[in-house]
Amino acid sequence: MAVVEKKLEQVSQQRRITTIEWVGMALVLLTLVGLFYGAQAIAGTFDAMVNKVVGVIVKLFLTGTVGMAIIVSVTTGRVLERLGFTDALIRIFVPVAKWLNINPAVIIPGVYNILGDINAAGRITGPILKKSGATKDEQKIAVATMVQSEQSFSTFMLGMLALSLAGVKVFPVVILAIFLPLILVPAILKWTIWRNTKAVTLEELPKFTPTTAPLPTLFNAAREGAEVLFLIVIPAGAAIFAIIGALEYWQIWQPIEKGLTSILGALSIDPKTGIISVMASPTLAMATLKETAANLDPRLVVGSFVLGASGLPFSVIFGQIPAIWAGSSDLNEREAMGAAILGIVLRFLTAFLIGALVTPLVI
Repeated sequence: MAVVEKKLEQVSQQRRITTIEWVGMALVLLTLVGLFYGAQAIAGTFDAMVNKVVGVIVKLFLTGTVGMAIIVSVTTGRVLERLGFTDALIRIFVPVAKWLNINPAVIIPGVYNILGDINAAGRITGPILKKSGATKDEQKIAVATMVQSEQSFSTFMLGMLALSLAGVKVFPVVILAIFLPLILVPAILKWTIWRNTKAVTLEELPKFTPTTAPLPTLFNAAREGAEVLFLIVIPAGAAIFAIIGALEYWQIWQPIEKGLTSILGALSIDPKTGIISVMASPTLAMATLKETAANLDPRLVVGSFVLGASGLPFSVIFGQIPAIWAGSSDLNEREAMGAAILGIVLRFLTAFLIGALVTPLVI
């Protein structure tokens, strides 16, 4: 009797199959069926994923200027930090932050993004937010604000040229699209969603200017830029574009792309350059817009400029920002991605409002 009870107890203690294990077994079965009946489709999917990654990652990041721009941007950001740039920003923004009852450090990622690169902005300013005592809500606000500004100075310059060619007054558009959101977005988010914020006086904040010697600052920054590029940006981008390649092979991505075209047109954004901003590179989008701006509706040019002056493409929102901010701030991947998604939704809304309502006033 004791032996029977022991065996029953052993059976009851056996590990039960979990839901994810059932999913795994279903995938094993599907893989076997696929290898038997559709090996060519499996190989084709993999080939499409690789080709998509090579077409974007190699051309833009390895042999193109985008990869080197990331290294230069990180280097530039660290040099600016060493020269007191961060402390100057904090001092300037303290009065506004006090009025908003928010940590003044939330503005820094957005400003660094304008000057350099979104990956550099996260890598440099994430620790600054932690050091300044910013709450998690304030760090989310910082991410959502950061994606309101362009991540390349070349994007800014090409976009301004496109506005000029379309006969649009550049100054008011730049003020409304780039500088006003640095204050307006933190205010909106602080008063609605992320309310756990607090004002910090200048005396309570530490100094952010490092004391590293000039040459170590320069060369360590370049090495850090290379780490950001090869260990974070390229893997995250490759993952996103591999998925897109697979969806293209199975003809799932084409309807998504068609839907994007309709949505962008309705939002007063040129569909051609808008899709380039969303999927590939805002800098490339602004270069394309420069060639066609003179023949486009000014509303589409303005809307496209506002959208391009953001944290796009989607590979940054869904890949690079979560990876970088999870390692340099108090946010995890999900929190950082959620803040970035909310920020980019606000950017689409901004592009529509400025493109449709403001354009008639600036031409």
